[in-house]
Amino acid sequence: MKINVEMDMTPEEARRLMGLPDVSRMQDELLAEMQKRMKAALDTSDPEAMFKAWMPVGGAGLEQFQRFLWDGAARAAGGTKKKA
Repeated sequence: MKINVEMDMTPEEARRLMGLPDVSRMQDELLAEMQKRMKAALDTSDPEAMFKAWMPVGGAGLEQFQRFLWDGAARAAGGTKKKA
């Protein structure tokens, strides 16, 4: 037996129906904080400050991802992986 139920509702109504918490206020506060940080970094016209504001953990993850892509491209081209 197969039963299909279609419900026409807004995301807010669906959230309340499923009993999920309303996090819109928290999202608004986080967005305002991100905007404040980005504006402060843009005002300094310092790219490093902007990067630190957007990615507080730092560029280690980005550097690791770039290294992964370069190593993969080198292996695909038939090269050998260099040891760092």
